[in-house]
Amino acid sequence: MSSQASVSFDRPDEARTRSRPSDPLSAITRFALGRLLKQLIHTGSLTVVLPSGEALRAGDGETDEPVRIRLRDNRTAWRLALYPGLALGEAWMDGDVVLEKGTLWDLLDLVGRNLALRPPPRRGRLARLWRRIEQANDRAAARRNVAHHYDLSLDLYRRFLDADLQYSCAYFERPGMTLDEAQVAKKRHLAAKLLLEPGQSVLDIGCGWGGLAMTLAEEAGGRVTGITLSDEQLAVARSRARERGLADRVEFRKQDYRDVEERFDRIVSVGMFEHVGVPNYQAFFDAVARQLTDDGVAVIHAIGQNHVSVSNQPWIGKYIFPGGYTPALSEILPAIERAGLWVTDIEILRLHYADTLKAWRDRFEANRAEIAALYDERFCRMWEFYLCVSEVAFRHRGCMVFQIQLSKHVDAVPLTRDYIQAA
Repeated sequence: MSSQASVSFDRPDEARTRSRPSDPLSAITRFALGRLLKQLIHTGSLTVVLPSGEALRAGDGETDEPVRIRLRDNRTAWRLALYPGLALGEAWMDGDVVLEKGTLWDLLDLVGRNLALRPPPRRGRLARLWRRIEQANDRAAARRNVAHHYDLSLDLYRRFLDADLQYSCAYFERPGMTLDEAQVAKKRHLAAKLLLEPGQSVLDIGCGWGGLAMTLAEEAGGRVTGITLSDEQLAVARSRARERGLADRVEFRKQDYRDVEERFDRIVSVGMFEHVGVPNYQAFFDAVARQLTDDGVAVIHAIGQNHVSVSNQPWIGKYIFPGGYTPALSEILPAIERAGLWVTDIEILRLHYADTLKAWRDRFEANRAEIAALYDERFCRMWEFYLCVSEVAFRHRGCMVFQIQLSKHVDAVPLTRDYIQAA
């Protein structure tokens, strides 16, 4: 088998040729899609069956598990050729891409492994300008974007998250950990970095359903204020705090991070910074500096990537996280410096989120029938694609999670990292 990437064309069977006569547009579509496949698939094997019955084969063929898909109509083929980053997810949601061999994970993993061989694209001034428009995320836009994803039914999230509803990267500190164990380890790891002492005040920016805030109150003795823009999360967090007898130690508010006036001994933010938007990075870290006491400590836990991009992945931006963005550290650190904060520790969690997403994906699949009853088949296909493509991003496309510890004073935290393990 040749080691060179290639695209070959198989002739359709005679019956399908008679029922689908060739036309100039179909020929152009076939050429454009074949060219895309040749540019993209260099390792592995992908077969794309066109509506005419012709099969385009791409890759080096050196795989025991080739992937084969069929496209239902020429419109799908044309859109895939023109704008694959958006069209593939939409075609999967609508059932216009049919898997004949392999799974959705096999298809996206194949694409991701091949994209990993390509250097990240460089963007010009126009693209950077569009990013500022797309990610402006003023207060009204931020509320709309949060509602789009986080105001979905709690019954959905209960069917694939851990028992504490941690919707962020877990911390797999040893092989074989369950998702619930790894999420407990994540909260413990964050608490250790916060150096939280009983009675200290904590601000949790983007508190979700309140799990981390309640853990910091119960196990570390903190007095925690959690803020969110999600009505659904706010109601659930308040209810959980009442049920656990924590209403006097944990307060949850619907509030924008820019509008918090108090100062806190500790600030933590988990899985929220991805929604801030590049134009607001300075406002975010200025707020952290303003809200943190002089001897305070903050920890920011968020998704990032190992290169500068311009915008969200187009399908993710349209259907899952509008206004979101995964930054490079080089985009964040200047804003931290201008805010007058010390970076006292940075830890990069590389494949932890890939393993978290795999666990979510398995749980989603196990409860798929119940989720389909809550929503519908198209919703399930959308979320299958979201969980798969997100895992691919962490395994092959340079995504990771960073935890940045911040302070105002150079001596606010110990001089070595031993205290984290000790805690």
